[in-house]
Amino acid sequence: MQADFSLIMPEITLLVAACIVLLVDVFIKPNWRGLTYFLSQLALVVSFVVCLQTEVQAPSVSFSNHWVVDPLSQMLKLFMLGVMFIVFLYSRVYVTERTIARGEFHILALFSTLGMMLLVSANTLLLLYLGLELLTLPLYVLVALRRDAADSVEAGMKYFVVGALASGLLLYGISILFGLTNSIELSQITSYIQQANADQMGLLLFALVFIVIGLAFKLGAVPCHMWIPDIYEGAPTNVTLLVGSAPKLAAFGMAYRLLNDTLMGLSQDWSQYFIVLALLSLAVGNFTAIAQTNIKRMLAYSTIAHIGFILLGFVVAPSIGFAPALFYTIVYAITACCAFGVIILLSAKGVERDTLEDIKGLCHRSPWLAFIMLLAMFSLAGVPPLVGFYAKFVILKALIDSGMVWLAAVCVVFSIIGAFYYLRVIWLMYFEKPEIVNRVGGALDLRAVLSLNGLLVLALGLLPAPLFSLCQQVFSKLVA
Repeated sequence: MQADFSLIMPEITLLVAACIVLLVDVFIKPNWRGLTYFLSQLALVVSFVVCLQTEVQAPSVSFSNHWVVDPLSQMLKLFMLGVMFIVFLYSRVYVTERTIARGEFHILALFSTLGMMLLVSANTLLLLYLGLELLTLPLYVLVALRRDAADSVEAGMKYFVVGALASGLLLYGISILFGLTNSIELSQITSYIQQANADQMGLLLFALVFIVIGLAFKLGAVPCHMWIPDIYEGAPTNVTLLVGSAPKLAAFGMAYRLLNDTLMGLSQDWSQYFIVLALLSLAVGNFTAIAQTNIKRMLAYSTIAHIGFILLGFVVAPSIGFAPALFYTIVYAITACCAFGVIILLSAKGVERDTLEDIKGLCHRSPWLAFIMLLAMFSLAGVPPLVGFYAKFVILKALIDSGMVWLAAVCVVFSIIGAFYYLRVIWLMYFEKPEIVNRVGGALDLRAVLSLNGLLVLALGLLPAPLFSLCQQVFSKLVA
């Protein structure tokens, strides 16, 4: 077996660090739980540095072709570790003030991060599936972490059922592929598809249907979205932040490995499926979000609509490339951190403040926090000069360049409809009287990072070219 351990050092580092955090958390006293937080953050920082030092200019495979490290996987890992650092920082006060198991939260989140990193470097269907399970199993527990809250337990059960169904469908599609090709290596399956005859192509399309449905469940696209809002609302807000941010980057990596590295020969077929899923997601997500009164549920439906945009990025990928979809995914993860960070800060007194009533008159209680939320809402709505506008612009431009002008026009219509519920949040913050008169507090480090998060959304909107060029360079290196 060919094994180059230098290619997997970031994952080994994170695994060892997570085990150390687990052992330390078992033996320390309850009033020393802050040490678990600092060690978890240190684990992410060290893994980030190790990942940064792994120079990869072209795809490198190892461990009998099970493992691949390329510029895309490196970039996704760096962003995932960075986003998880922000998630832990935003969660520090939240988990301390509640009866949430602090040690378990950090340890399970670290193992979930490890699953994300395995997923984006998987070069076989076996490792891809193992990475997916390692990513999602800790999340099921995290969603139900408030064991004394019925809505949290219900959300955990629903997330488990949805995840199990998605895994089953995906595994069934993968097993058909293995039965046809007698291989689990992505490159060998690609070669088989290129040489397949008409009879074999029928079975390949049968497998493709299950894989696309499995992906739709994992991404939360319509019509596989049913319990996503319940999960977002029932989970602790810091876990909702986790579920809605870093795993989206991992899901992009998984979709890329399956669609580009494995099923590119069937791109004509999965593109048609994705157009339907994207339009349904845009319609249901935007229309249903308007009726929500809970901000977490509203952002859940908003996520469904944004998944529609990302799917359209995959639709144009065979001709334009994956750069627009990657850019959109990164931008969404950064902006989602900002929006959920504000909700966590509002709830820092130990009471949930996640309804539209709670955000009324926020500009009178904390003008700066209201401004950060305004940046997040404008970015999600696609209002210039925020980065969300540029993310939507590159997707629409890619659609037009691919000759899908009608699809771009439909997206613009749905985006205008979707802007309503984002603008409603801004109206409530700036033009309604507050029902709570106390000023918003919060830890200094949380407020500082939240401010940087919000300003990053603005800065990337003013100067989007460096990040988008980076996305383009990643895929140009893969082609070279």
